[in-house]
Amino acid sequence: MAKARTQYSCTECGASSPKWQGQCPGCGQWNTLVEAVVESAAPAGRDFAALGGASGLQMLAEIRPREEPRQATGVEEFDRVLGGGLVAGGVVLIGGDPGIGKSTLLLQSLARLAQARENVLYVSGEESGEQVALRARRLQLDVGGMQLLAEINLEKILATLVKLRPAVAVIDSIQTVWSDALQSAPGSVAQVRECAAQLTRFAKQSGTCVILVGHVTKEGSLAGPRVLEHMVDTVLYFEGDTHSSFRLVRAVKNRFGAVNELGVFAMTEKGLRGVANPSALFLSQHSLDVAGSCVLCTQEGTRPLLVEIQALVDASQAPSPRRLAVGLEQNRLAMLLAILHRHAGIVCGDQDVFVNAVGGVKIAEPAADLAVLLAIVSSLRNKPLPGKLVVFGEVGLAGEIRPAPRGQERLKEAAKLGFTHAIVPKANAPRAAIKGIEVIALDRVEQAIEQMRSW
Repeated sequence: MAKARTQYSCTECGASSPKWQGQCPGCGQWNTLVEAVVESAAPAGRDFAALGGASGLQMLAEIRPREEPRQATGVEEFDRVLGGGLVAGGVVLIGGDPGIGKSTLLLQSLARLAQARENVLYVSGEESGEQVALRARRLQLDVGGMQLLAEINLEKILATLVKLRPAVAVIDSIQTVWSDALQSAPGSVAQVRECAAQLTRFAKQSGTCVILVGHVTKEGSLAGPRVLEHMVDTVLYFEGDTHSSFRLVRAVKNRFGAVNELGVFAMTEKGLRGVANPSALFLSQHSLDVAGSCVLCTQEGTRPLLVEIQALVDASQAPSPRRLAVGLEQNRLAMLLAILHRHAGIVCGDQDVFVNAVGGVKIAEPAADLAVLLAIVSSLRNKPLPGKLVVFGEVGLAGEIRPAPRGQERLKEAAKLGFTHAIVPKANAPRAAIKGIEVIALDRVEQAIEQMRSW
């Protein structure tokens, strides 16, 4: 078999070169040439009209889509993030910090699939077979029907996949796999892109569900080319502090289900265990009500979560007061402080303001605005909020409180966990009373601040 010809292409302008150079000959940019396989050109005089006539042209209205069957992994929280389970022919990319539990979760999932008599394969490129066996023994997993391949050469991996035709195959990790067609080292942009493309092509043709493990950069994004995330069907991120026992798995892309779903796990001696009531993780247990604490009911995909927002406001000892947000957007904190000053007359210009979302959870939705403001005012005045109060709502620049999606579900979750009072946007006021919780519907920031004075 003839070896594929390669060339170096510029990621900025697309210019090509037969060999690597530090500077692109086309645009003059430095270190932008990456290796790529040269595709064979179409022969001259090819009849493209004949090709177009033979293509599978269809009317969209006549296509009858079928529901993709799901293969449950046996790990409930993992299935939730995937949208119900694995899909035949799907490609899943999962990334996270080293040691956070990616390999542990996938080993547990494959072991349970093997117990269900599914044909599964674990390809280990980072660890030897003995190391994987030691982890399985430590986790006390039944791996009797599970097959293992310790290999990093793409051609050998594909040959094994073609021979076994497994239902699910895990590649741990894609950065260690290399192809004979390229001369660059494993982990390079060209190798990662080419190996992922070949594995994706195999998954679509054979119906095997392929799970790729990816490394992350210091910024927390997946290492390698951005096209890797566009190539796969599902992208999952592991979140959480390696020093904490809790882990979060978040879906940021899913062609077969909803995005922004969240799976919550606890790391134990026997591996990752799903957490049935994740709201308990993000709520601190205070013996007395403390100032600067406010409970937010946020929405992660289809799941409402109660998270404690803590704020600390203290006199600044520096000419420029600090503004620090952990788990929340930094720029949004500065905007909320400006709204608080303009519409409620509360000045924090000479104060250091620190805001934290308890439990290491990252909150991206704007419905956390009102809870952040109330926590800041509570800390500034050293006046605690009621312990059984829950808050949500987006705050606009004009001082209005905007509605949040799925308000009814948030209120029902808060009532189920024993909260007796809620401050919500007026547009989210329930039509019928919810048993056990009193709802205070407001439409202005100053109204929320005035409500605090009455407590």
